[in-house]
Amino acid sequence: MDSWAGWRERGARMLDRASWRAAAALVAGALPALAFPAPSLWWFAYVCLVPLLLLIRSAPTARRAALDGWLGGTGYMLAVHHWLMPSLHVFIVILAALLGLLWAPWGLLVGRLLRGQMTGVAVAAAVVVVPCGWLMIELVRSWEALGGPWGLLGASQWQVAPALRLASVGGTWLVSLLVVAVNTALTVLVTHSAARAAAVVSLVVGALAVGSAWMWAPRPEWSGTARIAVVQPGLVEGPGSVQRRLARGEELTRSLAGRDLDLVVWGESSLGVDPARRPDVAARLAALSRTVGADLLVNVDARQTDGAGRTGIFKSAVLVGPRGLTGDRYDKMRLVPFGEYIPARSALGWATSMGRAAGEDRLRGTGPVTMRLPGADGLRLGPLVCFESAFPDMSRRLVRDGVQLLVAQSSTSSFQQGWAPGQHASLGALRAAESGRPMVHATLTGVSAVYGPRGEAVGAPLGTDTSGTAVYGVPLARGTTLYVRLGDWPLYGALGVLAVYCAFEGVRALRGRGRTRAVGVAASAGS
Repeated sequence: MDSWAGWRERGARMLDRASWRAAAALVAGALPALAFPAPSLWWFAYVCLVPLLLLIRSAPTARRAALDGWLGGTGYMLAVHHWLMPSLHVFIVILAALLGLLWAPWGLLVGRLLRGQMTGVAVAAAVVVVPCGWLMIELVRSWEALGGPWGLLGASQWQVAPALRLASVGGTWLVSLLVVAVNTALTVLVTHSAARAAAVVSLVVGALAVGSAWMWAPRPEWSGTARIAVVQPGLVEGPGSVQRRLARGEELTRSLAGRDLDLVVWGESSLGVDPARRPDVAARLAALSRTVGADLLVNVDARQTDGAGRTGIFKSAVLVGPRGLTGDRYDKMRLVPFGEYIPARSALGWATSMGRAAGEDRLRGTGPVTMRLPGADGLRLGPLVCFESAFPDMSRRLVRDGVQLLVAQSSTSSFQQGWAPGQHASLGALRAAESGRPMVHATLTGVSAVYGPRGEAVGAPLGTDTSGTAVYGVPLARGTTLYVRLGDWPLYGALGVLAVYCAFEGVRALRGRGRTRAVGVAASAGS
């Protein structure tokens, strides 16, 4: 015991030094990255915030708590997005520090709620309000221009069946709330001996809520099977890579002849030319469709003209049938900042000289598109392109439009050796669970994966070391999840909770000032 007390005393002295405390906040903030692919330590998510919460709780002032929150958020953003370093170089540190500022108010909130003696009511407030504050951070940084909803804490639970069930009720937002609530309760458990019973009750209530969702939330009903093939040409680099990638895609697609397919899916940027302007390419694709007996969903990354007469570089999902282009085309709507366009290019255009920032802005599509296959009993599919599979609202909108199959075409070849391919593929499980519809995540270079309507993996994924094809019997479903019906209700609930908390604190502060003024008046009268 004496040895443990000595270590605690040394640790407290180290944290009194600003440099040591700053380093501890950065490291503590980075820990949640271990719950995401590639490490995929999903269970670690339920304790990963405890070190940061303990650090912020020990802050001597509100200003220090906000600074600890900021540094923790900076560490989080750096760790979860570290694979962007080859593209953004030092700029990623600047972006992480700017986005980390979103955690400063959360640091104030944590310091306010977890410091000092805690009653049962105070524990309940902390377990509810601290996760709501975290959810506001996720909401704000989910804006496309700030990088989108990549690395939401709830997304780390993509392999956990109860968590996926919870996602069908309130989306990934609800899973994030649960994860932060558990971390908060555990922090109370280890720091407030008088409030441990209340912390345990909070954990039990959380477990019962998940169990209730598991038992009572609507489940998608099986309605058939579609046979979907994914073509993954693998890494193709160097001169003539566009033509060689197309040739490899054709070769792999021809090998699928006679497999009784409903659809063949190619990855993002699988075509570097517009087949509408290249009749020879369109004819080759139509011949492939006839060979395999199914339509092809390819992806064009080239200069095109859209239906509104705009000409520029679009990223488009294009459906090709046995007779050629079917006329079904979806242009990517949400673009990757710096990767596909430069925000405020006139001011930030210098970023093109660093890493792989976009030399020319891509143009955006004008709206979602549903496509109907001629076979497969008129199967309706909803295409998404790469980055868009991170946005829960996009897949939800497609399902509300009647889509039976979600298809995401992606390419993470620039980050082939990092964590990005696995992280990106894992998002398909969440979108499937949220929407109650299967999702095909097809890439150029891996990881390609397919998920059923409950978020369960279908077949084996194609890894980043694979150049080949895979055929999946994809289970289709009917019915509507609560998330599709109700939308982002956890976000609105969190906003309501924070509004009530702020109002309560405001009233309490006014009453405190009133008492202080009354005491001062009484003292003056007595003198």
